[in-house]
Amino acid sequence: MKLKEPIANLLEQIQFVLDGLTNQQYTQPVGVLSKSTIGQHTRHILEFFIELNKGYENGIVDYDKRVRSHAIESDKNYAIQIIADIINNLDKTDRELLLYVADINDDVVPVFTNYYRELIYNQEHTVHHMALIRIGVHSICDMQIPAEFGVAASTLKYRKACAQ
Repeated sequence: MKLKEPIANLLEQIQFVLDGLTNQQYTQPVGVLSKSTIGQHTRHILEFFIELNKGYENGIVDYDKRVRSHAIESDKNYAIQIIADIINNLDKTDRELLLYVADINDDVVPVFTNYYRELIYNQEHTVHHMALIRIGVHSICDMQIPAEFGVAASTLKYRKACAQ
């Protein structure tokens, strides 16, 4: 599947950054992130993939029902294990799914979707939170983060085209 490689690459980039942080830095509240932590943003990313995997099995994806794992947000080594698990489970065939979305009144609205569409959504969602992680890391330490970390693939292609 062609979607696995770019998503795995994003998750491996997150792992690279986590490897360069101490657990204290991973769990440190960051002022410019409204006191959220790099661990909380990492957990948020990973739990969307976890919820998608659950939904693949039962046919229903409900990101609002995800379990907020304190272990993922407080232990960077555990988060790295989860990243490996997610990468190993990306290579599934496409299938139809129902996405449950709550409206303003908390009524559930089922939306037809499929596994590949949700992978693309999770890919874009990941990039967005990677950009926030980049800001957080730069706020707490001097780690050098690769230039493409937290930048959408379309933006990278555009920049490359402009440079030529």
